[in-house]
Amino acid sequence: MKGKERAEFRKQANTLEPIFQIGKADIGDAMIDAIDGALEKRELIKISVLDTSGLTARDAAELLSAATGAEVIQCIGRKFVLYRKREEA
Repeated sequence: MKGKERAEFRKQANTLEPIFQIGKADIGDAMIDAIDGALEKRELIKISVLDTSGLTARDAAELLSAATGAEVIQCIGRKFVLYRKREEA
């Protein structure tokens, strides 16, 4: 992904609210499936990591990007943004 594209996605992500929270249960198969489905519908999603989680936002972002084939757009504090282009049917 080029820097210009990444900057545009960061701009779009500013107005997004987190749609998932990662807590003390961390990341399981059910959460990966739910995030995968959300990426298929929305392409760009924001996720927050609660203080009770054993993961940092960067760790969670890397784990989820590997599991879903998404790209990490940004990671700020306890929130991160993932993007995956929707597959054309």
